[in-house]
Amino acid sequence: MAGPRAWVNLAWSISGQSGRGSQGALMRVLYGVVGEGLGHATRSAVVIEHLLAEGHQVHVVVSGRAYGFLAEAFSGHRAFSLDEIHGLSLAFSDGEMDLMRTVGRNLRDLPEGLVKNIEVYFEVAERGFRPEVVISDFESWAYYYGLNHQLPVISIDNMQIINRCHHGDEETGGRDTDFRLAKALVKSKLPGAYHYLITTFFTPTVRKERTSLVPPIVRAAVQAAEPAAGEHLLIYQSGAAAEDLLEVLGRFPHQPMRIYGLDRTGREGHLQFMPFSDQGFVEDLRTCKAVVASAGFSLIGEALHLGKPMLVMPLAGQFEQVMNGRYLAKEKYGAWVERLDAEALADFIDHLPLYQQALQHYPAEGNDMLFGLLDELFDDLHHGEPAPAFLAAPALGKYEV
Repeated sequence: MAGPRAWVNLAWSISGQSGRGSQGALMRVLYGVVGEGLGHATRSAVVIEHLLAEGHQVHVVVSGRAYGFLAEAFSGHRAFSLDEIHGLSLAFSDGEMDLMRTVGRNLRDLPEGLVKNIEVYFEVAERGFRPEVVISDFESWAYYYGLNHQLPVISIDNMQIINRCHHGDEETGGRDTDFRLAKALVKSKLPGAYHYLITTFFTPTVRKERTSLVPPIVRAAVQAAEPAAGEHLLIYQSGAAAEDLLEVLGRFPHQPMRIYGLDRTGREGHLQFMPFSDQGFVEDLRTCKAVVASAGFSLIGEALHLGKPMLVMPLAGQFEQVMNGRYLAKEKYGAWVERLDAEALADFIDHLPLYQQALQHYPAEGNDMLFGLLDELFDDLHHGEPAPAFLAAPALGKYEV
């Protein structure tokens, strides 16, 4: 199995070259984005910005809070349009996913949601937008639109790594049932896509064709940030579980901590509660000593890009986060725990030099590989090529599946 250090051998720096795609025909792109949380939206926004800069037309379908985020981000752009659709939502209780409430909520909203999605389906055609390719960030509406119109679908997300790569017991924790359920769910999303571009901070062996691993998508603000060695821990949590976390954090009075995600501001001794601010968060991430948070993929990618060790607490019931935590620990970029206590936090702080040393070998690069491979796929589509088993863009470098 190739570890993340293998990225060092890749031809990352392609000096603006992106295969043949940047010289190919412009495309009309239907882009589907999962609206649960903002992680998918912030990552998709980076790709959408690239597509617009290349001259493509992009129509996005998205649900939830992500709709407002993307509407504001691309307001006034002539080649960008947006529709709000109904999507599934998750319910949480005490920091854990509540399966019964999640099922109940989605069953309750299903009839109205179906009507809304059918309306949008026909509105896209009535406006005269004729997509030539679909991109989906783990979103089903755009996928089925592409399937029904016989359009190629390109998957860009991190979840497909569960199904399309090999994982051992060390990475799955021997949780055979949990792994099989997660794998079956992911496999049911976007089957038969033209190609799968999987964003990841670890590189297991790929087991399926039409699959390429690429580094985590990094926002421009994070790429522009210069890492600095500060003294504070950056804490990002929310919900009741985060309130319980304060009792643990209070046992470290000599360790400054800046806490995001709670509905409060101000300072209580060494604990500083921060208001929501994207600019402020990036600044605190840039200058922190380490990060304590859940195991969501977006923050892990940004923290590792800036060389910040992480102690993660995967949300219960979300196997993808458990896998993220296990791979994080395997690569010695940090540690993971099911529930945080004072002993675990003290151990994490004691081992920061070990994690920082491992992170010196983490290739903190940008998005050139992803953009290069996406441009190559567009060029193949322009020339009527069948789905390639493997990609050969200069951006891919020496990586072999």
